[in-house]
Order: sequence, then structure tokens, then C-alpha cells
Amino acid sequence: MLTHDRPAVVEVVAWAASNGDRSENADYQYSKRRLRQIDGRVRFLTKRIEAAEVVDPEAPRKWQRATRAFFGATVRYANAAGAKREVSIVGTDEVNLDRNHISWASPLGHALKGAAEGDEVVLHAPGGTETLTVLEVRYERISVEPFHIPPRSDISTGRQEDVKSR
Repeated sequence: MLTHDRPAVVEVVAWAASNGDRSENADYQYSKRRLRQIDGRVRFLTKRIEAAEVVDPEAPRKWQRATRAFFGATVRYANAAGAKREVSIVGTDEVNLDRNHISWASPLGHALKGAAEGDEVVLHAPGGTETLTVLEVRYERISVEPFHIPPRSDISTGRQEDVKSR
């Protein structure tokens, strides 16, 4: 985004601005809007990176924090029907339901927060309310997918180049 999309949009803005009246120049207006969107996303991501904190789930914990479910915990629980499930509580950017990684901000994450083995917690989910029994809380390494840049998709610059007529 920063190294490809933004320079391309800046180039279009400069080209469109050179075409004269900007008030009725769709290329210019669209490209300026797209540039604001890119800059807003860059600001948002920069703040997220600056605020990020690495949490080691295996680091020693004091007192009750070693036995209670908080960020970084892996929790095994059962529902009222006896079905057992295990989830790891991770950040919003690491959620992966295929690997049972849930967000600390999710309804289940909120329900499990602070719970210890043997506790009953109430899950308030969009599908209804359910009582869960915490079977185990442990802190261990949580395997997350390494970050990768998604395949680049070309942005539309608003130019009407190479448009074939019917």
C-alpha cells in the first residue's frame, strides 16, 4: 500500500490536477479521495504497530494469574451438554477460528476472562445464553500463522485508459 498504491495514486492526482478545473475533474476528485483513504489506513496501522505489545504466554505469572484465564491462556471447557472444546485467547489480529484462536474481545473471550478451573461462566452470544464449565486453564506457546502480505490487487486509479468500446 505504502510503496506501490500510494505513489500510483499521487501520480494520478498530479496528472489530473494538470488537466485544469479541479471542481469538475472526476479523476482528480476520486484520486484525492483514494489518497485520503490510503493515508487514513496508514495512520491507523501505524498507531496499531506503535501500541502493539508482545505477550509471551509461557512467561511466569504471579499468584492467581497463573490459574485464571486471561490474554494468552489456552482454556478447555465444556458446555451443558458435555461437549468439550479448547480455545486460545489471542489478540484481535491473531484470530483464527480454524485453529481455535479466539479474540479476547469476543463474547467467549469475555465470558472466560478471569475464570479458573471448575468455574462456571455464562456466555452471552448472539445465538443465546449458555453456561460453560471451565475444565483447564494453562499458559503455553500459541502457534500463530506468520504475517504475510496478501497478494497485491491493483487499485483503480479512476483513469479511463484502454477502455474498449462495444
